[in-house]
Parts: sequence; C-alpha cells; structure tokens
Amino acid sequence: MNAPTTIAYLDCFSGISGDMFLAALLHAGLPESHLLEELGTIEGIDFSLTVTDEIRCGIGCKQLTVHSPSQQQLRHIGDIRALLEKSSLSSDIREKATAVFTRLAEAEAKVHNTSVEDVHFHEVGAVDSIIDITGCLIGLKALGIRHLLCSPLPMGHGFVDCAHGSLPLPAPAVCELLRNTPVYGVQQQKELVTPTGAALVTELADSFAAMPPMSISRTGYGAGTHTLAGNQPNLLRLIIGSSTVGSESTLVEIIETNLDDWNSEGFPYLCDLLFAKGALDVSLSPLIMKKGRPGQLLRVITDPAHGLELKNIILSETTSIGLRFRREERMTLARETVLVDTPWGKVAAKEVQTPVGISIYPEYEACRRVAEEHQIPLAQVYHTVSRSR
Repeated sequence: MNAPTTIAYLDCFSGISGDMFLAALLHAGLPESHLLEELGTIEGIDFSLTVTDEIRCGIGCKQLTVHSPSQQQLRHIGDIRALLEKSSLSSDIREKATAVFTRLAEAEAKVHNTSVEDVHFHEVGAVDSIIDITGCLIGLKALGIRHLLCSPLPMGHGFVDCAHGSLPLPAPAVCELLRNTPVYGVQQQKELVTPTGAALVTELADSFAAMPPMSISRTGYGAGTHTLAGNQPNLLRLIIGSSTVGSESTLVEIIETNLDDWNSEGFPYLCDLLFAKGALDVSLSPLIMKKGRPGQLLRVITDPAHGLELKNIILSETTSIGLRFRREERMTLARETVLVDTPWGKVAAKEVQTPVGISIYPEYEACRRVAEEHQIPLAQVYHTVSRSR
C-alpha cells in the first residue's frame, strides 16, 4: 500500500479566483522560483509577477498580481491549445490546463450563443488567466497534491463590468460552469467566484462538500483584491494534509424509486448504463408494496454532479414515474488494485488500508478465471489470494 495520500481542501468562505488560488499555493510552500521557471516555458506571453506578504483581518497571507501589456491579443481556444502544446510543461499539466480552458470556453460559448472555437474573449485570451490556470496546476503538482476537494461556493450579487458590458452576479459564465455544483447565496455585492476560479475547481476538484477526514500538514491563504462588507477577510484558504481515507466524493446523492411493474431482466443493462455515466453503486432489493404486490427498490449512489443524468436514465429505462433523492455524507477507505503472487501466477486483488492495518480483498472475476482455467475450487483461489500478504 502506498503512503497516505496528500490531499488538499479549498475552503472558499469568501469565494475563489485564479489569482487567489495561486497565491494560496505560494503561501502553502510553492517556491516562486519554480513557478517562474515553469511558466517561462510558455512562449508568446509577456508577463511579470508581484507576490507580496499581506495581513488580512490579522491573518498572514500572500497576494499575487500579474503584470501584462494593457493591449492584449484576443486569443481563441485553439490559440491557447497551441501555446500550451509548444511549451515545455509536463504533458499532464498541459492536458489539464487545456481541459480547464476548454471548460471555460464551452461556458462562454453557451452564454453568448456561439461555438467554442469562435469564442474570443478576454477571460480566455488574457495573460493573467493563462498564468493563473497553468500556475495552479504547476503548484498542485509541485506540492504533491493528488486529490483536491472543495467547499460549496458562496454566490455574491450585484453587477460586474466586463468586456461585454455590465453583467449580473453571479456572472452568467459562472452559473453555467457551476451546474450541479453546491452553491449558496451571501449578502456581498461583489464577484466572489470568477469564471477562471469556477473553471479550475469544477475541472480539478473531486468533490464539493465539508472538509474531509485528514491530518493537516500546512495551510496557505491567498488574498483577493475586493474589500468585503462586514470586515469579512477576502481570503481563500488551502488546507493540505494526508489521508488514508479514499479520495472519492464525501458527499453523495442517493436516488431511489419503488417499482412494481418492471421486468428486472433489464437490470444488468441498466447497471451498465448507470455505471458508464458516473454511478458509484447500484442495487435492487425486493419489496412488498401496497395491496400485497411484490415490488423492487432501485437505489443508485452517485456523486451529485452526475445526479441529473442518472435520473434521466432511470426514468427512461424503467417504468418509474417518480424518484426520491437526498444527499448524504460517506467515508471510504484508501485502496488500490494490486497483483498478488499465487501458485497459478499473478492475480488481481484490492489492497485496502483499514484503521487496523492492510487487508487483501480478492477480485471475483480474476479469481473466477483462475478457477476455471486450472479446474480448482473458487474458494481455494479466494483463500490463497486473501492470505497472500
């Protein structure tokens, strides 16, 4: 089993922007020299950074300012892809940065009723967005953060001026980006979540929920530029630590429906559809329904982000005419697939880190293949794999 996983939690009590995220990474230990070295491999952009130590409401933090020419080239998403591909950034950073920019461009295209490739706007083309997005990915990798989790996001109100005019808050692109993401309204007439911040967290965060079980190793604070009402600190808090708990979403949606006139022969097909679209678990249990009729309880567990699509699949593929759903918290154990040595060769199994040590759980399909191939009892294979450690 690997060492405890390094995870990070974004505590967005005052929202999130790209520069706040990057500043929090710098405050948490990302070396500025490493950041500049990596960003310097992106040719065709002119910029400099100012990173300052600040105090906000008595809390030490860092603030980041990107300096770039006032007259900037308006780039299409294709131009951004080309810049990243020509850079010397690692392939995983290039791919993730492209995914974030694509997500941002898709949201803007939807809002402005145009195609993704035709989007040319300041938020994608501006040098500061390129620096913020790639810089955050550089920081996450440099600090060894394997999983990112995020709090629900606060939504301010009012209006913000941009290249398209005066837009209502939350900005339309932010609303589009945060579909199926937990948010809540607050009494702040400021833009708390920017399009760049929304694109980063929706692409990179594994879940949006309360802070997960973890052992804290360091904390970074990134300062925003707004002054917030009520003397509220305009900070983004990045909490980094280790966890032996699984990295899956700690907040899940439970979708249920009672069925009394559905042919359960379609259950395996339904399972395949649901798992392909993000279901975490699917079960079917017998029930006695009204008037003594036999029925079945279909229960699906999913990350909230996939809930709507799975509900549509259930309503299309079963005879259900209504669904119940609720959100619950869960805790899972860290685990990984391993190959264990047996007299019949290597066999796949799960290695699970439990509170009292490491356990080996045989994989049914792998054990079944061994039993059939060698004409031995399945129980014998299970026993051998379980005792392999």
